[in-house]
Amino acid sequence: MNTYEVNLKCKENRKGLLISSVFPKNSKIDSPSDLSKSMKGIWSPEHLLLTSLNSCLMTTFLNKAEKANVQFVSFESSSSCTIDLIKGKPNITGIVLKPKVVIPFFQNPDDVKYIMEMSKISCLISNTIKANIRLEPEITVELTLLSK
Repeated sequence: MNTYEVNLKCKENRKGLLISSVFPKNSKIDSPSDLSKSMKGIWSPEHLLLTSLNSCLMTTFLNKAEKANVQFVSFESSSSCTIDLIKGKPNITGIVLKPKVVIPFFQNPDDVKYIMEMSKISCLISNTIKANIRLEPEITVELTLLSK
C-alpha cells in the first residue's frame, strides 16, 4: 500500500497554499477560474485534476513503452475539461487528453497507439474519474535516427 499526503492551508480571499513535505516549493491554489473573485496565474482544483491525469498518463505510458521495448523521441500532452451544471451542481462532463509522441522511423506507430490506449485504461487517475475521458493521440514519425 502507498500513501500520499498533502496539506492545504487557507490563506485569504479564497486562496490556499498547497504544502507537501516531499516537495521543496509550495503551490498557491485558488477557486475555480470561472468564479468572479479568482486570481489569474494561480492553480485551481480543475488545473490540478488535469495535471494529475496528464502526469499519470505519461508515467504509465513511459512504463509500458519501456517494458515493450518501444522507443520514442519525445512525449508531451495537453488536456482540457468541460464543466456543466447538472441538477444545479457543477460537474466535469468531459475530458480530452491530447498526447503527442514523436517516434523514430523504425518504430511502428500502431504499437505506440496501442500502448497509449492501454496506458489510459491502466491509469489510476483515469480509472477514478467518472467523467468521459477521450484520448486523441498524435503520433509523428521522425525520419532521422533516434537522437536520445
